[in-house]
Amino acid sequence: MKKAIVTGHSAGLGAALTAQLAADGFEVLGISRSSGAQLDLGQPKALTEWLESGALREFMADATDLVLINNAGTVAPIAFVGRQDAEAIEQSVNLNVTAPLILTDAVVRERPGGAELRVVHISSGAGRHAYETWSVYCAGKAAVDMHATALAAEQLDGVKVASIAPGVVDTGMQEAIRGADFPSRDRFQALKDEGQLSSPEGAARAIITLLNRSDFGEKVITDVRDA
Repeated sequence: MKKAIVTGHSAGLGAALTAQLAADGFEVLGISRSSGAQLDLGQPKALTEWLESGALREFMADATDLVLINNAGTVAPIAFVGRQDAEAIEQSVNLNVTAPLILTDAVVRERPGGAELRVVHISSGAGRHAYETWSVYCAGKAAVDMHATALAAEQLDGVKVASIAPGVVDTGMQEAIRGADFPSRDRFQALKDEGQLSSPEGAARAIITLLNRSDFGEKVITDVRDA
């Protein structure tokens, strides 16, 4: 049986990924604050307690083909270093880094014997190119890129991984970016005004195209232009 776990599945790119996986015959377990397995992934204790409940193991029990997409994330805080809120930094690191690492570890450990697993970290160009005032977000996405690289290096049997940047997608995150005050804001506003943002559905199609390729995982750090 084909099964998928998608974090941040209730809106935007996560919702589009969930819909397309379901259309491809996957049973999808979504994880978000509002639906599916209702968890605040910015709170590691809540995630570990849910894992200890056995709910993830039960969902995966009869899977032969597993997909994990670590999609949930936040761009906040957008501020120069020295002007950032400590709680916002903690929330960002928990959501963008801690949750994907904990969840990936759990899925690898508890997947049924013989099940093939493909892991996708939803990354960002911000993890590969610095943006002033985005230091926390840049650091978080660089972290999941390196986590994917190290996981691939372990060459675990039946496990493939890629960290995929989806491009600039017309989601709530982009709306938040356009509403913030930072040096590159006008560039992001222009992308919206000029119709250069990709749709969540288009970005999801490209990510799933990469996921389904026979050479998935050979290029660990990638983006939708490789689809």
